[in-house]
Amino acid sequence: MHLIQWNEEMSVHNEEIDAQHKKLIFILNNLQVAVAERQNREILSKIIGELVDYTQYHFSTEEKYFHLLKPELAEKHKKEHRDFVNKIKEFKEGYQSGRMLLSIDILEFLNDWVVNHILGIDQTYSHLFEKKE
Repeated sequence: MHLIQWNEEMSVHNEEIDAQHKKLIFILNNLQVAVAERQNREILSKIIGELVDYTQYHFSTEEKYFHLLKPELAEKHKKEHRDFVNKIKEFKEGYQSGRMLLSIDILEFLNDWVVNHILGIDQTYSHLFEKKE
C-alpha cells in the first residue's frame, strides 16, 4: 500500500471541497500508517471513527451543491455517498467488535474508492462546485 498524494488533477476548483478532500486523504493516510505501525485497537478505532464522521460531514457539503442538478443525477451521487458511508460503518463495527481485521484489502478499498470518486464522479460535477463570484 502507498499513501495517497494529493495533486491538482484531483481539484474540483472549489477551495472548500478541495480542502475537505485533502483532509479525507489525510485521515486515510493516518489509518494506513497506524496499521503499518501496528497501533493498538483503540487508536485504530478512533481513526476509523474519525473517517466515518468526516466522510459524512464532507458528503453533506458536496450535497449542498446538488440543488443545481437535476434531482435524478443528484440522487445517484447521494446514493454512492450513502453506500460508502454504510460500508465504512460496517468496517468500523466489524473491527470494534473483533469480527474483522483491518486488512490490506480494506485499506485498498477505502483508498481506491476515495481516489476514484474524486477523480471520476466528483470531476463530473466539478462545474457545480466552482464558486461563482
